[in-house]
This record gives sequence, structure tokens and C-alpha cells, in this order.
Amino acid sequence: MNKPGIAVFTTKKAIYERVARQSGSISKAKLMEEFMLTSSSLTRLLEELTNEGWIREAGLGPSTGGRKPYLYQVNPLHRVIFGLEISRLYSALGLYDMELNPLAFCRWSMDEGMTPRRLVQYVSGKISSMLEEHGLDREKVAGIGVGAVGPLDRGKGLILNPLYFSAEGWLNIPICEWLEQETGIVATLENGANTALMGEHWALRDDSIQHMLYVHAGTGLRSAMMSNGQLVHGAVDMEGSIGQMIIQTDGPRLHDAGNYGALEAFASVQALEKQVRAQRKMGRRPWPDAEVQHPEAIHFDMMVEALNRGEPFIREIFDQSAAYMGIGLANLINILHPEAVILGGALMNAHPSYYETAISVAQKNIYYFPEYQPVFSKGLLQENAVATGAAVLVFKSLSL
Repeated sequence: MNKPGIAVFTTKKAIYERVARQSGSISKAKLMEEFMLTSSSLTRLLEELTNEGWIREAGLGPSTGGRKPYLYQVNPLHRVIFGLEISRLYSALGLYDMELNPLAFCRWSMDEGMTPRRLVQYVSGKISSMLEEHGLDREKVAGIGVGAVGPLDRGKGLILNPLYFSAEGWLNIPICEWLEQETGIVATLENGANTALMGEHWALRDDSIQHMLYVHAGTGLRSAMMSNGQLVHGAVDMEGSIGQMIIQTDGPRLHDAGNYGALEAFASVQALEKQVRAQRKMGRRPWPDAEVQHPEAIHFDMMVEALNRGEPFIREIFDQSAAYMGIGLANLINILHPEAVILGGALMNAHPSYYETAISVAQKNIYYFPEYQPVFSKGLLQENAVATGAAVLVFKSLSL
């Protein structure tokens, strides 16, 4: 088996992926329609996949006038895959079967004690307990996919110098090497925004969407794009570059870094915390009991609670942030022209009004609207998208 991340495309693999994409089972006749193969060649490949355990026969389908067609489906436990999310606020690990259904899932906070080494040890322990719980041998694991905040060196499996982790030590981390040493399982690395998009695309596979945009608005801003069903990679992995989109030339910048008037200075968790803390330092009470709070003790979760209580000042700054986010979304959409836009992250989930305002402003600034209308959603997987997409990454890299 090849290392995940090094995809080897063969007709056999393409047939397997097509069977896996089908909800339920698929007939040999349907496969004949989609692949330019003779009946004998397709039969041989299906027999190989069946004998090797990747797929299994699922009985006979209904007749359309002749013989009843043979049906095939994926053998879900022929292998299993782990998907790992590494983010600033929390991380998550999922165990998936070959239909990408979750068998087990856990999530934990990324506090001051969650150093890189501690995370790898924690993940290793969770992998062992999940496999034991489901009675699975480690040899059945096809790989560990990792969706992480960047910037990254994907080829070398390195997390380079991400910002805003609570724990120390997150600098030039050979995360794949460490995971492989600790678990004995091959690991592959991808940007978390990309794996989130891969996960949502898989979840929506029945819709045959080819052009998708994913935007995550949380501690930082992240985005990913898919064109013709394939991820779009740039020359380098630049984490948070969407946050440097200039939307107000004479505007502020976040923490005295980055571009002036950049989107991250208006539409990120840190930007909102900075605004409320500044108001508190000037003596303003952003909500009634905030008087007892030291400015630096005010955090986003408190602000979300105040927002959901309907505090006017907090509602105002969230609405302003959502409007700026809408402008940023419109800029991306006018360049990339996606069919679907998936919006995730703490800001989008803080309150329905944030999500709705961002979409409304974006639509008003989309060129050719309403003739051209991308479909907006929070996705089907939402907070589980990164880990699921990391598992999809391994699945698509299998060599059969």
C-alpha cells in the first residue's frame, strides 16, 4: 500500500471509488454505463476487488426487462481510517469505516498543557482505545489523515509556525513523523480548511457539486476552494491569507501585524475581543455585569452569551463584523464563482444573525446576482468536517 497522500490512479481504484460514492449498492450495469470497459474486463476487476475484500456482492437488483443485475457495495470494515483535526481552540479524532461513517469520535480542548508531544501521546492513546473498543487490529488501519492549521509543509509533514496556540512549542513540528513513531500508522498532512472542504464535498457527493468554496471564521480566517472536484493548491500554504484581504484601505490592523484594513481586523474572534476590551478600558459596560470584569478577562464565549441574551452593544458589533464578512465573501465569490459556499467556525455559529447577515451582504455584492446565486450553507458535517475530510484524504490516496 502506498503512503497516503501519494495517489496512484488506476481503473480498478476508480471503480472502487465509484462503488464507495454510491449510497447503498450499485449495479454492474450502471458501472458499465460509466466506464469504457468491456463486460469481461469489468467483471475481472469486480472479481479482484471482491476477492481482495474491498467490495462485496449485495444480491440482485430489480430487472429492467432482462436478467436481474448483480449489485456491489463497499465492504465497510475491510480497512478503517483515522481522521485527526488539529486546531487552535480544540482538536478531534475520528475512526471511520470505508464508507466514511464514523465508528468513534472524540474532541478535546487545546489548553496550555496541550503541547505537540502531549497531543501525539494523547492521540496515540485514543487510537488504541478506539481500536480495542471495536475489536479491530491495528493492521486494518489504512492511515491517519491530519487536517491542521498552517502554514504547513505538506510534503514533509511539517506544521511550520502557526499562531495563537495556547500551549508552547508549536514551531516546525514533524507531526506525521511523530505520529508514525508513536502509533506505527502512516500519517499524511493537509491544511484543515482543505480537509473540511473535502469532508463536506464527500457528504454532498450525491449532489455532484464540482465547484465549492469553504470559509472558516474563528480565531483566524481560513478558506479552501475546489474546482472540477479537485482541491486548488497554491504555490505555498499560507494560513490565514484570506484574513489579509484589504476591505478598508485606511482601516486598523489586528495586533499591529498584517495589512491595514484587512478582513481579519473586522471579522475574527480576536477582532471582536479586541473591540469589546477596548470599550471596557474606556469605562463602557458591554453588558450589565461586565463592570466586574477586567478587560483582558473578557473572552469570546462571554460575548456569545451576551449576544444570545440580546445585549444591544454586543449585537451591534457582531452585526458590523458580519457585514464586513459579507464583503469579504462577495470578493471571493466574484473571483472564484463557486456553485456552493460552506461557512463554518465560531463566528458563523455564534448566533443565526451573524450567518444570515454575512450571506445577505454577500448576495447584494455578487456580480450578476440574482442570475448567479451560489448556494450558501453551514454544511452537513459542520464541526466534524475537518476530521472527516482528513479521513477522506487517506481514502482517496489508497493504492489498490
